[in-house]
Amino acid sequence: MAKEKKLVEAITPMEKDFAQWYTDVVKKAELVNYSSVKGCMILRPAGYAIWENIMHQLDERFKATGVENVGMPLFIPESLLQKEKDHVEGFAPEVAWVTHMGGEKLQERLCIRPTSETLFCELYKDIVQSHRDLPKVYNQWCSVVRNEKTTRPFLRTTEFWWQEGHTAHATQEEAQERTIQMLNVYADFCREVLAIPVIKGQKTDKEKFAGAEETYTIEALMHDGKALQAGTSHNFGDGFAKAFGIQYSDKENQLQYVHQTSWGMSTRIIGALIMVHGDDSGLVLPPRIAPTQVMVIPIAQHKAGVLEKAKELQSELAEAGFKVKVDDSDKSPGWKFSEQEMRGIPLRVEIGPKDIEAGQAVLVRRDTREKRIVPLTELVSGVREMLDAMQQDMYDRAKAHLDSHMYEAVTYDEFKDTVANRPGFVKAMWCGDEACELKIKEDTTATSRCMPFEQEKISDVCVCCGHPAKKLVYWGKAY
Repeated sequence: MAKEKKLVEAITPMEKDFAQWYTDVVKKAELVNYSSVKGCMILRPAGYAIWENIMHQLDERFKATGVENVGMPLFIPESLLQKEKDHVEGFAPEVAWVTHMGGEKLQERLCIRPTSETLFCELYKDIVQSHRDLPKVYNQWCSVVRNEKTTRPFLRTTEFWWQEGHTAHATQEEAQERTIQMLNVYADFCREVLAIPVIKGQKTDKEKFAGAEETYTIEALMHDGKALQAGTSHNFGDGFAKAFGIQYSDKENQLQYVHQTSWGMSTRIIGALIMVHGDDSGLVLPPRIAPTQVMVIPIAQHKAGVLEKAKELQSELAEAGFKVKVDDSDKSPGWKFSEQEMRGIPLRVEIGPKDIEAGQAVLVRRDTREKRIVPLTELVSGVREMLDAMQQDMYDRAKAHLDSHMYEAVTYDEFKDTVANRPGFVKAMWCGDEACELKIKEDTTATSRCMPFEQEKISDVCVCCGHPAKKLVYWGKAY
């Protein structure tokens, strides 16, 4: 019992210190290791398995919309990066440079990609000549490097893994349609697979991506009331095309510039999974993203027939399409239970001599600890029913948390008091002036998260300056 208790005590309670709780979960669930390279993380098998599932399921959704995967270089020549003024200014402080190779100084510095817009522009300039060549709807899975002063596993690291989609279209209308389409792909994926509700909207000009005409975002709310930008989609218009000379001949044989988009989701979404669903015992993974959905735990496995029965149940569940393992280690059942909970495995199946004799198994949900005894003849249907219920319940709880941490503020005093004392999203009107946005951040540390697509009018005037309001904005402190 002492060892089993120690495993749980290794996690700081989230209400005591949320930041330490997060770090404890990441380490104890063996998702990452720290690297000797400052700000970089090593994805361990448990962490990479989650990312693999995210990649596979997102990739299927991408390809259903016509996306093709490509692989682009790691390095960007400095002259190429300099071609789009706003873009390079936005990323200049974050760029890592290679100055030597093979012991010799390079004639031109190479940037380690912080993002790959310029590389895709170079490609599109070469392969797009006619309207018949469009659209180009590409994506790559890779890692990128950005200088981060304060790092935390998954949330902010110097190197991180992501996907970056880059598309080229004949018209602004087609580009805008793709921009919103991919934002909706992200939102649906978060809701249906990760059980995370999100708010969809547009970023302010101050917060939009460097070089974009418009940036759209999905914003999620963590357990501690802080926001997390979970995915973004950008409409570049023809700005990059003009900088790089990407033109095509239209149906009238007239030269036109292409219109481009970019969209991305990174490993920080794993941080969202942890902070939306986790508890004081560790990870809680939604069944549709969990690398292992079911853990079969034999009780008194030293007794004749128990381990064999556990493996028989594993085969039966695997044949039915579940991701299932058997914990046949020599640890005590209590330790196995704690470890299964720490790793966030959605469901465990307990089987022991008495269960075998009674022709039953005990099913235990990770999120609620609900126990159910099911006949072995109904094991598959019982497991499916509990996993489906868990997936839906996890979303419903996260949605209830989001809804209960949504506030409105009309006056600036009310706004400041809400931000200081009620963690969550604050809905307030804004005049559209960046000066008010900066003042709000300086006074409260809250930032504009998005201008939601579903606009409301809760006041006629800006919450900060009192001038006529243009937009309702969701504000909040964020990761």
